Amino acid sequence: MKAQKISESVFCLYADVQTADLFEGIWPIPRGVSLNSYLVRGKKTALIDLVRDWSGAPKQLEEALASAGAGFNGIDYLILNHLEPDHTGWLGEFRKINPKAGIISTARGINLVKTFYKEETGLRAVKDGDTLDLGGVELAFFETPNIHWPETMMTWEPESGTLFSCDAFGSFGALGGRIFDDEFSVEEHGFYEKEGLRYYANIVSSFSAFVERGIQKLAGLNIACVAPGHGMVWRKNPRTIIDRYLKYASYSRAGDASGEPEIAVIWGSMYGNTKTGLDAVIRGIEAEGVPYSIHRVPNEDVSYVLADAFKSRALVLAMPTYEYAMFPPMAYVLDIFARKHIFGKTVLRIGSWGWVGGAKKEYEAAIEALKWESVPSMEWAGAPTEQELAVLEERGRELARVVKA
Repeated sequence: MKAQKISESVFCLYADVQTADLFEGIWPIPRGVSLNSYLVRGKKTALIDLVRDWSGAPKQLEEALASAGAGFNGIDYLILNHLEPDHTGWLGEFRKINPKAGIISTARGINLVKTFYKEETGLRAVKDGDTLDLGGVELAFFETPNIHWPETMMTWEPESGTLFSCDAFGSFGALGGRIFDDEFSVEEHGFYEKEGLRYYANIVSSFSAFVERGIQKLAGLNIACVAPGHGMVWRKNPRTIIDRYLKYASYSRAGDASGEPEIAVIWGSMYGNTKTGLDAVIRGIEAEGVPYSIHRVPNEDVSYVLADAFKSRALVLAMPTYEYAMFPPMAYVLDIFARKHIFGKTVLRIGSWGWVGGAKKEYEAAIEALKWESVPSMEWAGAPTEQELAVLEERGRELARVVKA
């Protein structure tokens, strides 16, 4: 990949990762992901964020540096906005090539440099408002903790108005030779917006309060370019991705009617009886004209389930009782929902049971902290009767009316 010029002093260097591996060991990335680093050049040179040895990323970064007339051994400062290994995993190899480069991060970040990579020298901790003079170009640092690790910060280059935000404002999806928002079609933007939501729901959602605080802290900056650690660089419409993140952060507020006016339907069925009941619920939703998404577990990865559940105002959870408790794939989904703070939803739970029920007790314990409002749940033995199907259809209507209210 070639370096992409943001300004006379600032270049984007990125590696496209195409792999069957899972992001963070959990989340599928069938269309890949980019690892973005940045070169800032004054009389001295800074490299902002690194890569891990993943799908040839170090070689891609080396080639991008060379296209900008630079190399690893010519870097004076390595700035680490975030210490997660996808942005730092190649640090040991970098240090072998260039042992003299100073490493800059927050105090917590420097501690992670020591514990992750056993580096002890040439380290500088920075805090809000600290600066680095590269000779003709100055960088400033802002601590933005818990977006999404405690040590995170953002770096600001005021001359070009570029905010280097690392995991904030990022997205899944490899870039394929382009990097800037004005280089992609409307259809491509639709893809990256969807993958950006999934990225946020998977990676950032449980830290939404910190996203809002971080954006508020940076409100006084005249941001002309948002340069994240994953995904496209926003030089034409930087406010688009900032506003999008504020919208996503609002979805996590407990107690609000948060989310879009739609329903995420999540279901699993062993022998079709729960699915028959769910079909009646969906008829009720459709009769009210409310949009919905639908996901079957465990057939569909929880990463995609989470994205739609996170943005939707209401949920349908359809699951059979399994050995006196919840259907295990649905129990896993609810565990992820709790970890990712899927708060403030209106929820309808339905499901069949065979010889005895029992899902209710486990379900109620699982959702206790999520502050959900419930449409009265419904369970039935075996196959649903016509009367039960009529009730289920009405429950679907009731949930849809709540969403429309």
